[in-house]
Order: sequence, then structure tokens, then C-alpha cells
Amino acid sequence: MPKRSEEMLTDVWTSLMLVWITCVPYTSMTPIISQSKSLQTGSTALLRGLVEGQRILSRAKRGWVWNQMFVLEEFSGPDPILVGRLHTDLDVGSTPIKYVLAGEGAGTIFAINEITGDIHAMKRLDREEKAEYTLTAQVTNRDTDQPLEPPSEFIIKVQDINDNPPQFVEGPYRASVPETSQVGTSVTRVTATDADDPVYGNSAKLVYSILEGQPYFSIDPNTAIIKIALHGMDREMREEYLVVIQAKDMGGHMGGLSGTTTVTVTLTDVNDNPPKFSKSLYEFVIPEDLAIGQPGGKVKANDRDIGENAKSTYNIIDGDERDVFEITTDAQTQEGILRLKKPLNFETKKSYTLKVEAANIRFDPNSGAPFKDTATVKIAVEDSDEPPVFSKPTFVLQVDENAPINTVVGTVTARDPDVTGSLVRYFIDRHTDLERQFNVNVDDGKITLAKPLDRETDMWHNITVTATEIRNHSQISRATVAIRVLDINDNAPEFATEYEAFLCENGKPGQVIQTVSAVDKDDPIQGHYFEYRLIPEMLNNPNFTIKNNGDNSISVLAKHDTFRRQKQEMYFLPIIVTDNGNPPMSSTNTLTIRVCGCSREGIVQSCNVEAYVLPIGLSMGALIAILACIILLLVIVVLFVTLRRHKNKPLIIKDDEDVRENIIRYDDEGGGEEDTEAFDIATLQNPDGINGYLPRKDIKPDLQFMPRQSSGPNGVDVDEFINVRLHEADNDPTAPPYDSIQIYGYEGRGSIAGSLSSLETASSDSDQNYDYLREWGPRFRRLGELYSVGESDKET
Repeated sequence: MPKRSEEMLTDVWTSLMLVWITCVPYTSMTPIISQSKSLQTGSTALLRGLVEGQRILSRAKRGWVWNQMFVLEEFSGPDPILVGRLHTDLDVGSTPIKYVLAGEGAGTIFAINEITGDIHAMKRLDREEKAEYTLTAQVTNRDTDQPLEPPSEFIIKVQDINDNPPQFVEGPYRASVPETSQVGTSVTRVTATDADDPVYGNSAKLVYSILEGQPYFSIDPNTAIIKIALHGMDREMREEYLVVIQAKDMGGHMGGLSGTTTVTVTLTDVNDNPPKFSKSLYEFVIPEDLAIGQPGGKVKANDRDIGENAKSTYNIIDGDERDVFEITTDAQTQEGILRLKKPLNFETKKSYTLKVEAANIRFDPNSGAPFKDTATVKIAVEDSDEPPVFSKPTFVLQVDENAPINTVVGTVTARDPDVTGSLVRYFIDRHTDLERQFNVNVDDGKITLAKPLDRETDMWHNITVTATEIRNHSQISRATVAIRVLDINDNAPEFATEYEAFLCENGKPGQVIQTVSAVDKDDPIQGHYFEYRLIPEMLNNPNFTIKNNGDNSISVLAKHDTFRRQKQEMYFLPIIVTDNGNPPMSSTNTLTIRVCGCSREGIVQSCNVEAYVLPIGLSMGALIAILACIILLLVIVVLFVTLRRHKNKPLIIKDDEDVRENIIRYDDEGGGEEDTEAFDIATLQNPDGINGYLPRKDIKPDLQFMPRQSSGPNGVDVDEFINVRLHEADNDPTAPPYDSIQIYGYEGRGSIAGSLSSLETASSDSDQNYDYLREWGPRFRRLGELYSVGESDKET
């Protein structure tokens, strides 16, 4: 009976599952089947327990299990799409249950029917934005919201559809490949990406192809490697190619999406072209006076390559007299510059033929040799008016010193190298002969003496002679003439230096007093040889004699040992020195011999006679030092006394007494010559006033400058004295350049100017006329101008 009941329940459940599968969409069939099997097992167990009458035990494990659900992306139907259905074995109809959904997108993207457990997608989903959602499902009591079982987690995956085309993220591309590359040479690789799911279907399976760029290039459909497809691609024909690449998904089948990109392929240069001269023959005309190193012509070989592959070097490989020219390469223009290495001469050679080669600096090792090209260069020399040419660039002449004026020193010659052969005139560049010691004949080039020469003054004379064409004075050539002055014996020998010999009183007879040598300004070829002898009057000199040393020097010897300073302090020994010149020259030179006191070792101590009278142990130097100290002390004492005497009479005024910028205030005003109570007239008759000198207190006095004397002490006229002082102040060049106040002790009514004070002036300033002040001298004229300006300012 129990076995049969179980079979009946299984049949009933199978029938129900068929109805369920028919109603549920295809997309949710897998989870529903998984879920239904679990529910079937649980329901069977539940019914078996009811039939057997056994007691059902509650379990912590839930009665329904599922793993994941699926939903298509980009679904855009009118109603929400059913994702799946949740069901539990607790839902038997008697218990009010409620399904609760939580997690990612719960309530916004996904909604659940609380009663049936149906899950719907409320929005359009995009797998590329989010591929899966993790949610949690739980069964609760509808009335109390109490959970009936623990929550369970499940995943809803968004199934991919082909809604994204391939994209070249790194495009457009640029690539380069050497020209003439072999077929199949790799150029570059492109990469496209597809946002669709690479696992599900063929939505992300890409296939590559070329839309533009054939037949030059090809592409591998799977690896997307672009390769050379045409043999012998030449950069000189076409340098750049634009290739369009397409990537298509769905394995390239119909209905797949595609994307494109461009690849710019540049052919890089290889040295596959030789240099080529634009013409095979070049002709140049070069003047014969072209300077060495100057360009005479240019050639150029063109190369279709670029960069280093187009650079060439030029050489002269054949021709007549190739050492006359050289060719260099201009790094900027790649031209061959033909330059002159040696001077040209139209009269000698009128044309040249050269063979020039241009070769690439870099070459392809596979070719075996660099690319080359040759051309012929013909050069015609053009005749030019050349300056005269000296027979030698430098002339060396000789002349004896003291030769007479107009003596011919030598001759310089020059000629005109031109075919016409112009006559030549000669001149001396006086900048090289400032003393005008030489002359040159303008017609034949003979150089003569203009002044006598002295070899001892100048042994060599270097002058410059110019040669000029008569018909063209601008054509000038120069030559250096070195004139050596030959020596003649015209100088007598003399002592090598001013000798002063010292003879010890205690010397021995035969002692060498001095070794004497001579010099001669002349320079004989056979060298110097001097003969020394005493003057005839001294041949039998009782005191001294001479001895020849054999090396052009002599030794002076003492004949006795009785020399005393008290008897004779100094001796003079005349010696005749004769050379071996032709004619011989001689001179008399005097040797001074001083008698000195010496120590036992022969060291000179004193050569003065006064040394004998000095105290023992006190030398002349010590006495001089003592005397100098005494004189210095006396000078210090005299200066000290002088300063003390002048201490109370300072010559320089103090700052507070400087009247240049001060206002002098005084309350006393003299009454004139008749007023004898205001001041003592005798103060004007002091000795300083008698001498006509009153010290200035506004400037530092000059002790060296003394004014001229005035009248004598008797009959001093104050008015005359003031006028004299005023005249001196106006004409004194040492007076300061500023206005100063001269202080005088006189002011009276007898004066022509009257009182300078304004205290007794009854009239106002505006009533006075100051023009009369101009008659009193420059200083009063300036004062009048100042007052006049002041009046005009007041009126203004």
C-alpha cells in the first residue's frame, strides 16, 4: 500500500511539472527545472510521511535550492521580462508566506511577486555595463514578517548579444618599411577589441581584412599582421601609402558588426640610386690672379635618395697638373667646390682639363661597391694685369760701416710678368726706413747709402722696396731687403767695468791687487786680442806692475809692502789697452787703487784716513748713527717749542666763528671820524696795519702769500687803506668763491659810501636807488643787482 501511494504521487508531480515548463519561458527553464526537482523531492517526502502517519520533524535546512538564473541583455519588450520563479515547499496554501528579494538591483532593476515568487526585470540590461547581479531571497510570514527560513543567495547573469562593433583603440596607425623589401616582410600589427562576451557565442570573434591598400599590402585575418604584398616597391616612385583595415566580429559571417582603422605606411629610403651629374662637361673661366683657396667653380651630382644616402664626396681622379686644384664638398648644398691650390700663370699655362668623380658616402654592401659618376671639367685661365714680380722675395746685402754716402749697397730687380711688359719703378717704403739712411734708384733699383752707418748701433737694417708699374700705379709688389753692416775696427778697447781696487797696508809684495779685462765694441772675424801696458811715464813704476794672464786679462801686482794711508790714501794707475784690429785702436784707462786697513786675514775694514784718529772699537758708521740720533732729537725739540708758542694763536678759525653763513649781530655803531668815544682810532694804526696787512679770519691764511706793503707808519690814511684792501680783495685769485664779510674797525660819515647800516636810514627801501653801488667795484655791483632784483620782486 505505501509503495503504491508513492508511485501515484510521483505521477501527479510529473504531470504538474510538465504544465509548469509549458508556462515558463525558455530563459528561465534551467533554474526552474533545478528548483522543481528539489521541490519534487521535498513534496514526495512530505506526502510519504502523511500516508504513513508518521510525525514530521522540522529541519533547519531549507526545502528549496537554486544556483543561478539568466536574462538576455538589451531586451526591450512592452512588459517586464520574467527572469524566474521562486517556490518553497512551505507554500502549501495553509501558511500565509511572502517572498522577499534583496541585493543588487532589488526593487529597482528586479522585482518579485510576493505571493507567487515570480522575478521580473524592470529595466533594459547591458552586459557590458554589468554582467551579473547577486541577490538574496527569503521567505517570511506575510502577517508577522517573521522569517520562516534563512535567506539564500543566488546570481542572475545577463546573457550577451552581439551589440558592440570591434574598435581599434590605438588607431590610426603609422608604420614604416624599407623600400624594395621582399614580399611577406612584416610592416606592423594592428589590434581591435570587442566589448561583447568572448566566451558566449561568436560575438567577440574577429576577422581582419584590407579594404584599401591592395595589391601593395596584405593582412593576416587572425593575427592582423600587415605584410608587403608587392615586389620592388620604390620610394622614389611613391613614398607613402594609406591602408584601410577592417575588423569584423561573428567570425566574419553575415550579420556581424565591423570597425575600421587606417595605417599610414611610409617607405624608408635605401641607397639604391647612384649620384648623377647634371651634365657631363663643365667649363669655367678663372682669372690668373685668383687667390689661393678661393673657389673657382662648382659642380653637383644629384641623387634621388635622401638623407645620408644622398650624400656624396667629390675627388679629382684624372687630369693635367691635378695638384693645382682641389675639390671639396659643401655639406649644406652637396656641391663640389673647385678651389685653387697653387697660383695660376696665364703666360705659362692657359687651360686645364680635369676629371671629377662623385661617389656616395654610404652604399649597400650587397652591391659590392659604392655608386659613382664622373664628369669632365675644363678650366680656361683668364689673363690679368699682374703686379711686378721681384727676382727674389728677399734680398740680403752687405755694406761696411762708416762707408761714404752714395755707396752702392746692392741692386734689386723686378719685372712685369704680363705679355705687354710694362716698365717698373722702385721706391723705398719709408715706414721701414724712418731715419732715411738709404736711397733707391727708381729706374734700376740700385740701393745707396744716404747716411753713414755704425755697426755698433745697428748691425742689421731691414727695409721694404716696392716695385710699381708705370702704366698702372695700383699694381705694386714688395720685397724685403736685409742689409748687414760689416764691422771695421773703429772702436778702441776699454775696461770692462769701472774698476776700484783695494790694497791692504799689511799686504805682501807681489800680491794681486786687481784682475783687469777689456771689451771692444767691434767684432773682428778672428776674435779679440788685447795688449796691456803701462804708459811710458809709468814703465818704471815703483809701486805697481802688471802681468798678462793669457786670456785677454791682466793682474795688477804690488811691488812692496810699505803702503800707508797717512802717507798716500789713493793711487791712480794708467793702463793702455790696444786691440789687434787693422788699424789697431788703443785707449788709456785709469785704475784707482785705494789703500785700506785690513785684518790679519786680509779682509778690508776701513779705507779712510780719519779712521786712524777714531777711538779704538768705535767705527765711522757708529759715529754717523750717533750724530743722526742727536740731530733728530734737536729737530723734535725745536718743533715742540714752536708748537707751544703758537698754541694760543690759532691760524685757522673755528666753526662757530665762520662768517660765511652766519649773521653778525652788534649793538655798537661808530659815529664816524669825529666820534672818538665809540672806538680807539689807534687800533687802525697798529704795526700790522702800518705794514698794510690785516689777517683774514674768513679763510685759512697762506703763510707763503704776503700782500704788498702799504704806506709807512706815519700818516696812515684809513680811507686809502680801505680802498687798497678792497682792491686786493677784488683781484686776489686765492680769495674764496663765496661772499665773505670783511671786518674793519672804521665806519664814519667822512666815508664816500657813508654808513652801511640801515639804522640811521630815514627813507624806506623802496625810495632808494642802488645803481651807485656799481661804481664801487665788482663786489658792490653784485650787491646792487641783488637789491635791485628784490625791488622788482616786490613790485611784481
